[in-house]
Amino acid sequence: MAATAVRYLRSVGAAASAEPFDALPRPDLRAVGDDERMPVDPAEFRRVLGHFASGVTVITSYDEEGPAGFACQSFASLSLDPPLVAFMVGRTSTTWPRIARAGVFCVNVLGADQGALCRAFAVSGADKFAGVTHEPAPVTGSPRLDSVPAWIDCTIRAVHTGGDHLIVVGRVEALGSEGEGDPLLFHRGRFVRFTA
Repeated sequence: MAATAVRYLRSVGAAASAEPFDALPRPDLRAVGDDERMPVDPAEFRRVLGHFASGVTVITSYDEEGPAGFACQSFASLSLDPPLVAFMVGRTSTTWPRIARAGVFCVNVLGADQGALCRAFAVSGADKFAGVTHEPAPVTGSPRLDSVPAWIDCTIRAVHTGGDHLIVVGRVEALGSEGEGDPLLFHRGRFVRFTA
């Protein structure tokens, strides 16, 4: 499927030069040494850091099995020149290796009324795209979900280790936004609305 999309994009003159990206580094999941163990309880760590509100995205791609995606709240803009973004993904993710093999991804920024869409992409093992309409992003062909307020079409440039997560850096190839809707925010374990 991904190869077909790349061939199509090349046939219409799109810059689809992304090559599959090695999912490594994927060292042993226990990447934290005994001398680096957290000095606080993990539940307390989550509780305190939950006070930091974040936006919510769905990271998508196509591979030979079809569309792949997962909900992600650890997304950020990284650099203006060159245009880079980053997201973090757990090393145990079963979706990440599929996206890594594709070498490309689309960040779908979710709007305030898309909590159900986020929940659908947060589950493991289900058909996350069931009933979800999408179209190919203009450069990479990654799924661009319908009705999202903004999207960022990217090629993978680097993957770094970060404890029990990987830090994925992508180069922005195309992006766009639809309207001025409020973002979907996650705060203290639940979705909240932005209020000015």
